Amino acid sequence: MNETIGNAHFFSPAQLHLLTNVMTTQRVKSGGLLFQDGDVAGKLYYLLKGRVKTTKTTPEGKTFILNIYTTGDIFGQFEAYPSATCAYDGEAMEDSELGVILQKDLDLLLWQHTELALSFMKWMATMQRITETKVRDLILYGKSGALCSSLIRLCHSFGTENTVGEITIDQKLTNSELAEMIGATRESVNRMLNDLKQKGVLDFEHGIILVKDINYLQEVCHCENCSYQVCRI
Repeated sequence: MNETIGNAHFFSPAQLHLLTNVMTTQRVKSGGLLFQDGDVAGKLYYLLKGRVKTTKTTPEGKTFILNIYTTGDIFGQFEAYPSATCAYDGEAMEDSELGVILQKDLDLLLWQHTELALSFMKWMATMQRITETKVRDLILYGKSGALCSSLIRLCHSFGTENTVGEITIDQKLTNSELAEMIGATRESVNRMLNDLKQKGVLDFEHGIILVKDINYLQEVCHCENCSYQVCRI
């Protein structure tokens, strides 16, 4: 599948060239933090190699995985006022290399290049839409619907489909990480995954998930057949 890998497709090669010209390169080891909740915001990241997750931790110590980004993705937090701070953490899931663009440099590019500004607006709108659909699935269809929705998003983001329509999710995830995606406990995710396995919907081994019946997952979360650009983790 993998149709959604790299949200930089919103930008033309010429526009990406403009962005890369003002980037500085940053390398982060696996487990290293790009930024933390409370840091000064105002940076755009272009993931050249690796994988990065953004997380939010509650005052009680519960962590939620908000997004997982892979090679070719652009992400970051921009605000309308200079004293704004990051609202979440950014952590490398593996050794990663990123291009970093400061907001002041991006502002100048957007002012100088109208087509780039329009592409940037489309990118921002899609990122907001992804967040909205994740919240929708959790609120309307509960933990089970949110888990099925997350599995579908993982298929689109990291899936490899075989000749009989089964999809292997190439991103290795623990049940604890799946739980952090939907605000559930690891024990409840264990139960839901075992139930899906007993029904022949999926199989899993050593953190690798094989989705055997994606249609069942779509029924549980009342899939609205969003575009691959939106239906991603």
